[in-house]
Amino acid sequence: MRRNFRHNNHKEKDVIITIKRLGINGEGIGYYKKKIIFIPGALPDEVVVAKIIKDYPHYIQAELVRIKEKSPDRVAFPKDVPPEVGGLELAHLSYKKQLEFKKNNVLEALKKYHPRGYAKYKVKNTIPAPNEWHYRNKAQYQIERDHGKTKLGLFAPHSHKLFDLPIMPTQSKDTQKIERTVKALIEKLHVPVANYYRHFPGIKTIVVRQSEASKEIQVTLITVGHEVKNLLTLSQELSKLPNVVSIYQNETDWRNPQVWGNKTEKLGGKNQITEEILGKKFALSPRAFFQLNPVQTVNLYSEAIKFLDLTPDQTLIDAYSGVGTLGIIAADQVKQVVGIETIPEAVADAKHNVELNHVKNADYFQGNVEKVLPQLQEQGLPVDALIVDPPRTGLAKGLIKTLLRTKPKTFVYISCNPSTLAQDLVLLTESYNVRLIENIDMLPQTARCECIVKLTLRK
Repeated sequence: MRRNFRHNNHKEKDVIITIKRLGINGEGIGYYKKKIIFIPGALPDEVVVAKIIKDYPHYIQAELVRIKEKSPDRVAFPKDVPPEVGGLELAHLSYKKQLEFKKNNVLEALKKYHPRGYAKYKVKNTIPAPNEWHYRNKAQYQIERDHGKTKLGLFAPHSHKLFDLPIMPTQSKDTQKIERTVKALIEKLHVPVANYYRHFPGIKTIVVRQSEASKEIQVTLITVGHEVKNLLTLSQELSKLPNVVSIYQNETDWRNPQVWGNKTEKLGGKNQITEEILGKKFALSPRAFFQLNPVQTVNLYSEAIKFLDLTPDQTLIDAYSGVGTLGIIAADQVKQVVGIETIPEAVADAKHNVELNHVKNADYFQGNVEKVLPQLQEQGLPVDALIVDPPRTGLAKGLIKTLLRTKPKTFVYISCNPSTLAQDLVLLTESYNVRLIENIDMLPQTARCECIVKLTLRK
C-alpha cells in the first residue's frame, strides 16, 4: 500500500535540527515546527543540518547533510562501507552507548505498552558481545548483473538499490571471502544471474554459513527457476574451496516476497554442517534457524536455561524450537523435553541432533505451536516449564491464550523485539509476574537487542 505524503515547501529543504534522542531503529529524532523528524546517522545532543525528503501527516523523514555540533559519543564509521547499507545503524555510536541504547529500548517499549507492574521490573544492563566486529557467521548477499557489471552485497533498506560489498565489518572474514569467490566463479563460468526487472532466471542470492566450532562452510545458491546453466559446474568448483563441505540450491520465483523458496536440493557434499554450543553438537541444514553470533549465543542460552530453574521431575516445552538447541542443552536437567517448530527441515535437524547428542528424553513435533501444544496436552502431556524463542512478530495470540489456560509454573521468553515483547507481556501478566529482564547484545552495531524474560505464575 502506498503512503501519502505532502509535497509542500518542506520537501527537500535543508533545516537545522537539535537531536533529542534515538528512535527504536537507531535514527536520530528531533522536532521541526512541532512535528517529529527522523534523521538516520544523527546522535542525541547533536546539532545537524538535514534535508527533508518526505513530509508525512504525523512525521518527517530527512537525511543527514552535515553535523554542526558533534556528540562526544560519535565514533568513526567503518571505511569503504556505504552508510545507507543495513546492519550498521549504530556503527557511528560508541559501543558503551550502544549497550545503554539497547537497554533503554526495552524500557521505552514497556513504558509505551505498560504491562502490569512494568515500572517495578528489574531490567539489567546489556551484556556486551565478546566481539564487536566480524561476529556474524552467516552472509546472505544478493547478486545482480547490470550492463555487464556484477554486484554482490546488500540492498539499501526498503529498496532494490544494491550496494556492492567487498567489505562488511560485522561479517566473519571467512564468509566474506567465500562470497567474493562465488561471485568470481559465477563470472568466470558465465552462470546466469537473475534479473528482477526483466524477470530473467538465474542466481538471485548467495548464502554462506560457517560453523564456529568445526569451521565447516555451507553454501546455498538461491535461484529463480530450477534449470540454471553451469550451476553444477559451479557447485563442483565450490567444493574445492577450503572448508566448503555442503552446497545446496534453493528455488524461488518472482512472486515470492521472501528471500527463500520452499524447494531445497543438495548439489554436493554433506547434508549439514555441525555447530557446537555448551558441549552439544547441532547439525544445520540451509533453512534451519541458528543465532548469527555463535560466540554470544553461549551467553544467551546459558542465561535463559539458568532462568528456568529446572528440576529433574519436570517436562520442558521448547516452543519455536528450531534445530533443538535449547531443549537439547537443557535435556540433562529435566525428565522430558518436547519441542515444537513450524519448519519441517528444522524439525528433521532437531531429531538428528537428538541422536547426535545421544539424548534419550527429547521429542520434536512439526506444526504451529498454538495448535500442536493443546493436542499434546489432550493426550496427557504435562506442561511444567516452558521456553519460547519466537520470531520478531512475537507470540501467536492463540499460544498466549493456551498459556493463560494451562499456566506452566516456570516460563522464560526470549525476544528479539522489545515492542512485540511488551505487547505480549500485557496479556501474559494477567497470570504471570515478570521477575527479571536480561539484555544480551547479539548484534553489535545494529539497533537490534535480545531479551530474556523470567516469568513466574502469580499465586
